[in-house]
Amino acid sequence: MGGPPRLLLAGLMALFSAAASAQVDGAPPSKIAVVGAGIGGSASAHFLRQHFGPEVQVDVYEKGEVGGRLATVTVNHNDYESGGSIIHSLNLHMQDFVKQLGLKYRRSVAGKTAVFNSQEVILEETDWYLLDLSRLWWRYGISFIRLQMWVEEIMEKFMRIYKYQAHGYAFSSVEELLDSLGGSGFINMTRRPLSDSLLELGVSQRFIDEVIAPIMRVNYCQNVSIPAFVGAVSLASAQNNLWAVEGGNKLVCSGLLRMANANLLPAHVTSVEPLHSGDTLQYRLSSTGAGETRSELYDIVVLATPLQDSVGSGISFRGFAQPMERPSGDYHSTVATVVHGYLNTSLFGFPDPRLFPYACVLTTEASGLFFNSVASVCPVNVSLGFRRKQAQEAGVYKVFSLQPLTKAQLKTLFRSYYSVQVTEWQAYPRYGSSPALPPVELQPNLYYLNGIEWVGSAMEMSSVAAKNIALLAYHRWNRQPDMVDQKDLMHSVKTEL
Repeated sequence: MGGPPRLLLAGLMALFSAAASAQVDGAPPSKIAVVGAGIGGSASAHFLRQHFGPEVQVDVYEKGEVGGRLATVTVNHNDYESGGSIIHSLNLHMQDFVKQLGLKYRRSVAGKTAVFNSQEVILEETDWYLLDLSRLWWRYGISFIRLQMWVEEIMEKFMRIYKYQAHGYAFSSVEELLDSLGGSGFINMTRRPLSDSLLELGVSQRFIDEVIAPIMRVNYCQNVSIPAFVGAVSLASAQNNLWAVEGGNKLVCSGLLRMANANLLPAHVTSVEPLHSGDTLQYRLSSTGAGETRSELYDIVVLATPLQDSVGSGISFRGFAQPMERPSGDYHSTVATVVHGYLNTSLFGFPDPRLFPYACVLTTEASGLFFNSVASVCPVNVSLGFRRKQAQEAGVYKVFSLQPLTKAQLKTLFRSYYSVQVTEWQAYPRYGSSPALPPVELQPNLYYLNGIEWVGSAMEMSSVAAKNIALLAYHRWNRQPDMVDQKDLMHSVKTEL
């Protein structure tokens, strides 16, 4: 693996200069800026308010819609998730947000999943759990048990982060955070392909091709060469204990901003510039919005938007002693197509659509397949009497693909359709395209949230990063180094208890 970017080294050298790290008189910050109002940015505003108190001014800049990659599209007067759609039951920050905001869990609607290899359905869920279990055992042997134990072990270690954060501990880098949870094993998992880790675990190649690969394709639109830790996060989200927010997951973002009493500024931040006045460091944020250009000074800045050149954040860094290099790596394009129409069930071996039993079809890495998955989706408001449409009826489907679907491809996948809505996301990092995990601290009091996505891209990962940055910013400001990057935290936490 390559070494850390030069911006990280420059940032760390400056970081521990007492003159630059906080106000000399110990006064609290007066103004904090958060750039981005997705789940990471809105959670940052919420946690910053919690830690710095009611007096600090929190401004949140958002050039697009609140929610970022949590978004909906409207079909026939109903809204459907076009972005992040599922949340795991162990996602404690997201659960806490929903509880604090008085939101509700969306009613779940049962539906079966199948795997298609471009020729036939090779794996399917039934109404009988024991039958499903016996089929898995017959086809894959002990592979699925080994996988389950591996994912559960990783999740059990990852859950330590909630204890650490509850006790106020923070980490100055993604590597330090991972090391505190799983030691060098977790860090190595960010550098090793998922397929290699699973084969070493004793998982069969057949299971990887027919089960693991389809899950990676639907969750990240990438293959089993992604890092093992990313794969584990993805596999955890493929379990049954999943949920979503009634009315749309993006309601969490707008709710957190309200709860934080944050000032939402519909503007595009164009530049960040450090300003030194004696022993005090502030940052000038320049922005454009509503036809005007503005400039504001902040004591602390959190960048909760990808900074990679491929994403085109449009933020320039001016006046820094050392040139600020952007984090390396690219973001991966994922196309979500929401179609209102009649699914062509013949493609999957069911000429009579009345006999088609699946709500979701995943796909293998077979050549010639132009889509990663197709699923019958439910609206964000699920009424008590809601019934999922059968395949012989016109329904709403979400298709994931690498490229926008052509008319010919739409006609292959659907017998006919009424409407098509396409959302092209720079949804996830292109895993493997960056030699190092991006830094958390770019400069003193200047933080970068989205580096966590290179470990795993999910709503909860962004929420964990937001809590970490709020704690880190608080401890840096108040010069509390004993609360940052502490070793043997499990022992420390038990001692505190």
